[in-house]
Amino acid sequence: MVLTQVQQLDEGSSYTSSVFASRYVQDPVPRYELGTSSISKEAAYQLIHDELLLDGSPRLNLASFVTTWMEPECDRLMTETANKNYVDMDEYPVTTELQNRCVNIIARLFNVPLNVKEAAVGVGTVGSSEAIMLAGLAFKRRWQNRRRAEGKPYDKPNIVTGANVQVCCEKFARYFEVELKEVKLREGFYVMDPEKAVEMVDENTICVAAILGSTLTGEFEDVKLLNNLLTQKNKRTGWDTPIHVDAASGGFIAPFLYPELEWDFRLPLVKSINVSGHKYGLVYAGSSQIIAQYYQFLRLGFEGYRNVMNNCMESAKILREGLDATGRFDIISKEQGVPLVAFSFKERDKTLAFKFSNLLRRFGWIVPAYTLPPDLENTTVLRVVIREDFGRTLAEKFLSHVKMALKELDSMIRAPVPTIRYTIEFDLARMRGTSQWLRL
Repeated sequence: MVLTQVQQLDEGSSYTSSVFASRYVQDPVPRYELGTSSISKEAAYQLIHDELLLDGSPRLNLASFVTTWMEPECDRLMTETANKNYVDMDEYPVTTELQNRCVNIIARLFNVPLNVKEAAVGVGTVGSSEAIMLAGLAFKRRWQNRRRAEGKPYDKPNIVTGANVQVCCEKFARYFEVELKEVKLREGFYVMDPEKAVEMVDENTICVAAILGSTLTGEFEDVKLLNNLLTQKNKRTGWDTPIHVDAASGGFIAPFLYPELEWDFRLPLVKSINVSGHKYGLVYAGSSQIIAQYYQFLRLGFEGYRNVMNNCMESAKILREGLDATGRFDIISKEQGVPLVAFSFKERDKTLAFKFSNLLRRFGWIVPAYTLPPDLENTTVLRVVIREDFGRTLAEKFLSHVKMALKELDSMIRAPVPTIRYTIEFDLARMRGTSQWLRL
């Protein structure tokens, strides 16, 4: 969500213009207020098209986990259904049916136990942030209802997470009056420690939130160990503290690359999972995502998804080996996890990563630089997210630009500080009524 400040109107910046749109429109077009008359469709398109040229290229945006390429047939389906208001389910029952199929496919992918008394349910949301909010509210209400039935206070709920948690968990805690208890990270261990997390659990804990694919390093947290330790504590205390898994990125990776890894509903305390189709579900974010998601499930099947994820991992390996070969970086991401490469400079200068990020931007690459959470603020990291459209060719091109940027960075560091000589003149005549000058 972006808060936009209403602009003051002035002659210089209140109008937009385009070289090619001048073929269709001659009068200035207002930027911040509605024009008095219509303009042609060609002019409207050209004006917006030209302004968007200054945006970064989505294909070169290595900061984002969001899908930036789909097959033309999938593009066409999204275009054909963009005018459907999906919330009107009675008017669009087939679209609703496609969502139901997607939920069923994902439920089985995540090993939902279908032979238990309690029914498994799922819902489509606009993204994992909304899904986490809904899951958090469900956990809070469940905890409050149980505490109320036991005649105990229910006004101070808390949730336990790692300090690497997604910002939406912080928003959930703030919006819905839940205390956020964060497990601090430490050098060389950039995800939540299950033992420390369970130590922080008390009778007011509504759930423990684990991450399958940390935003910082792509690493999977040990959900199985968390489940085992929490089960033991629940037995000792009589509590029933559950687990939520934020699988926004890793949920469409682990089932295909690490099917033996137990992180999902195979673990008894895992009660809810969120996953983002617009990340490694391989569809764009947008209004017709459900339809595109069903297309991908239908089109690719298990084998197709596994092939895509294997290709992503191969590209990550090429990148990891290439960065390591420069001798300048420490690779802090793990090989098992989300296909991304997080790395930091061996030198302990915190500014290097930010300078390097700016240099890569000159080649068109968008690579984020950021400091790690509390207790690790002295570590500055760069991160490259590998998506389906980032193959060997782009990886090799990126590595060549990395080497060029390193040379430029080194030359910037070695460059001597320029000496500046100032000459200051005082007109003493103005001060003393004489014609003398003083030069320093």
